[in-house]
Amino acid sequence: MSSTGFVELKDSQSLEKFIHDSQAHPTIIFKHSNSCGISALAHKEMSKLQQPIGLIVVQKSRALSDELERRYALPHETPQVLIVRGDELLWDASHSRIRANTVEEAFAAARGEP
Repeated sequence: MSSTGFVELKDSQSLEKFIHDSQAHPTIIFKHSNSCGISALAHKEMSKLQQPIGLIVVQKSRALSDELERRYALPHETPQVLIVRGDELLWDASHSRIRANTVEEAFAAARGEP
């Protein structure tokens, strides 16, 4: 894992492991586009977090992005942040709603913290 906490998810096996490991506790997944200015700003915000973040770069792993859409019944949006526990979507945000403090608050709530 890099110093920013990003764990790049490159294939279905790494995605499944990341989601499986979240069965007991919530985890964060960030869908990012290398060609979008808004996504670059969201990436900067997400890099402020201290938690491990599953990173899907849609240009490299569009099939994983599609899998998340099917699994969690979401429309395709990039950038997009999901907080999940196993197959349960707890929270999501996209575009300009992605702010480090907002994600931290939603993550704390998902963990049951005040």
